[in-house]
Amino acid sequence: MKGERARRLQLIGSLLVAAAIVAIAIVAVTAKLGPTSAAELESRDERRDQGIDAREEREERREERSE
Repeated sequence: MKGERARRLQLIGSLLVAAAIVAIAIVAVTAKLGPTSAAELESRDERRDQGIDAREEREERREERSE
């Protein structure tokens, strides 16, 4: 009985340590990479493309005025 109880406690302790390691790994990876979703990335790309388009349009207008 004592040996069985000791094994059970050791198993529970090992599982708790494993869960803690997994949680720490998840926190570390999330902190490093950030929780950026696909929608956020797409939105960022769209804003960048809009900025490029706006600059090109301004440049075209300047060229037209200088002609």
